[in-house]
Amino acid sequence: MKRSRPPSRTRSRSRSRSLNVRALLALAVLAASVAIALTMPVRLGLDLRGGTQIVLETKSTETTKADREATDRTVEVLRGRIDALGVAEPTIVRSGENRVVVELPGVQDPKKAADVLGRTAQLTVHSVLGPAENPADAGEGDTEAAKDGERVLPDESGQSLRLKAATLTGQDVKGADARFDQQNGAGWTVTVDFKDSGSDRWAQVTGEAACNPAGDPKRRVAIVLDDKIISSPQVDPSVSCGAGITGGSTQITGSFDDAEARELALLIKGGALPVPVETIEQRTIGATLGDEAINAGAWAAVIGTALTALFIIVVYRLMGALATVALLCYGLISYAALAAVGATLTLPGLAGFVLAIGMAVDANVLVFERAREEQAARTRPSTRSALTAGFRSAFSAIADSNITTLIAAALLFFLASGPVKGFGVTLGIGVLASMVSALVITRVLAEFAASRPAVFRRPGITGISTTGPVRDALLRRNPFLMARPRRWLAASLIVMVVAGSGILVRGLNFGIEFTGGRLIEYSTADQVDPDRARDALADAGFPRAVVQSSGDGDLTVRTEELTDDEAATVTKAVAELGGETEKVRDELIGPSLGEELRRDALIALGLALAAQLAYLAVRFRLLFGTAAVSALAHDVVILVGVFAWLGKPIDGVFLAALLTVIGYSVNDSVVLFDRVRELLGKERKAPFARLTNDAILQTLPRTVNTGMGAVLILASLAILADDSLTDFALALLIGVGVGTYSSVFTASPLAIELHDRGTGSRTTRRKGGKGQGARRTGKTDKQVPASRTERQEAL
Repeated sequence: MKRSRPPSRTRSRSRSRSLNVRALLALAVLAASVAIALTMPVRLGLDLRGGTQIVLETKSTETTKADREATDRTVEVLRGRIDALGVAEPTIVRSGENRVVVELPGVQDPKKAADVLGRTAQLTVHSVLGPAENPADAGEGDTEAAKDGERVLPDESGQSLRLKAATLTGQDVKGADARFDQQNGAGWTVTVDFKDSGSDRWAQVTGEAACNPAGDPKRRVAIVLDDKIISSPQVDPSVSCGAGITGGSTQITGSFDDAEARELALLIKGGALPVPVETIEQRTIGATLGDEAINAGAWAAVIGTALTALFIIVVYRLMGALATVALLCYGLISYAALAAVGATLTLPGLAGFVLAIGMAVDANVLVFERAREEQAARTRPSTRSALTAGFRSAFSAIADSNITTLIAAALLFFLASGPVKGFGVTLGIGVLASMVSALVITRVLAEFAASRPAVFRRPGITGISTTGPVRDALLRRNPFLMARPRRWLAASLIVMVVAGSGILVRGLNFGIEFTGGRLIEYSTADQVDPDRARDALADAGFPRAVVQSSGDGDLTVRTEELTDDEAATVTKAVAELGGETEKVRDELIGPSLGEELRRDALIALGLALAAQLAYLAVRFRLLFGTAAVSALAHDVVILVGVFAWLGKPIDGVFLAALLTVIGYSVNDSVVLFDRVRELLGKERKAPFARLTNDAILQTLPRTVNTGMGAVLILASLAILADDSLTDFALALLIGVGVGTYSSVFTASPLAIELHDRGTGSRTTRRKGGKGQGARRTGKTDKQVPASRTERQEAL
């Protein structure tokens, strides 16, 4: 007779197998990250390293004048091409009436980039009228246009063709993709999709060509790009006369390699420039920030990270030390991912990256606090089993908060452009890396350490055997914070109105990226160090001037709009450093964050908030989603309003900080509402206000510890970093504080009010006092939970 294995031994083996699988997964991820980090360096942005500057000049045509409006439209088309080229964090501004200054960080082939940007990309489709009678006329393009728009151009083989006036243009194109046609052996091709109107005209032009016999040049259709026939295929014999090719798409074939096919698809999809452009200058430019600013930011990041690690170790002891190791692994994984996707790292991005390390503490804190609850409830026989229960209980909160952030990151990436799109990439990478760090690496290290005999005999060193000072204080007082939720809502409304009134009273101080300004380039007798020039201009009253080295010893100064006297002051400050000074260029420049980019960013952000609301409504309840998004709007108004009152600039750095605050605020609310949902599943008949209050008290230790991790890093950046990061750190400090407040005192009271209105009655609430599940014993005068549910509420 076979003996069955004891259940405890089976569970032990199962846990060991799970631990081994997680350990192998963690080692594989870390090994891949190390390999990528050593072989693929991260691109540095214009502020850290500089890059290539290309100056383009728009040219008037017979039909379109190269004025400011046409140049602004050209800027938006160029921005789309640069995004498709994979260049992140570029700077594109209109300079004067008809010039465009493009600055590209880390471009490997500047000449190719200039060629792609400079092509007009005017796409047209023509019926072929037959061979040209006079081949010498071929290539003259526009100059040989007849009365009815006919023209003569050479095809791919050099044969001259007489073309009818264009039937379709680039305006009829919906999209284009480069594909490898392995089935028909055509190699790399470009598939062009037409809009509805273009689809009808494509059927018309191919239907007319199909009326001619096979082999006749008139059976061909010519596709022309910038006065050059790039493809002139014969219409297939299967196409009947007059019917044409329906479906609204065509395939351009030719002797393309993969790079040529992708470049052609990029140009067609990006659209034609409204006017031709000519490259008039190409040079290397220096970093917009000096070495001192970069070093100060790096030291602030190191000190802030060290303080956060020390705080976590003090609070959670051994588990905190292991979490710190996991967070270092998180940093490695994030860096490798940024390198793998070709992201460009700027100084605000670097600061945000370091801040993400502080915020990644959140998942570890969630797990450790849940493990403390299990240990204090005396339902777990060992530290390891308490940790396992903590990971299981915290998983839903970690998953929901990260999924809502990933939704926002995905929409920002796919719908926005420029720096907002880059922020979506960084945000998404940070979220995924933090989940791997907390749920895989921390768990492997924590469970391995907890299973050691030395740790088993001394549970106090783990840091989760006690409830902690914050939870102990809450247990002693057990305050009923949600007794009067309308008072909290009134207080939140007053703060929001006072802060928001700054937007109406003082207005927003938009930076150069939004408003444009003035660009002055100097040639000096003695080469001027950009760091010294920045200091001199700051002393002269221009602290926000952007100073770069340019070309062979020139100096470029970019500021907000200046009067002639202010411009003379700038010139005098530069001349004092460089001796004899000559103005090489003095032009007004347009905004780098143009109207279309701002509109795309707002649309992407609005859709991201709507998607988050929909997800929270499905995962929780609609009232929870509404409360979370309302608290988010409250945080945004307060942050923008405070900056308005302080007169701080609303620029690209502030935009990055604002997007970070949005993610932080939603994350806090999701963690709280996840606990409310859990308590609702256990005590359906309990008053909703009481359950919400219990959820606040149970998650408050996590909120405090996570907030401290972020504040330590931000305070280091605000105090130690250069002025360029001070406003960034200030915005995030305000955002973290307001986000923490709003999740407790705005989102929660609003959820209670929405719940009460939905049930049609006001819930009876009691002031203060002890929780409803607690009872006292005469001997110890200590609260003893009467059941496991009540134990959870008391903790």
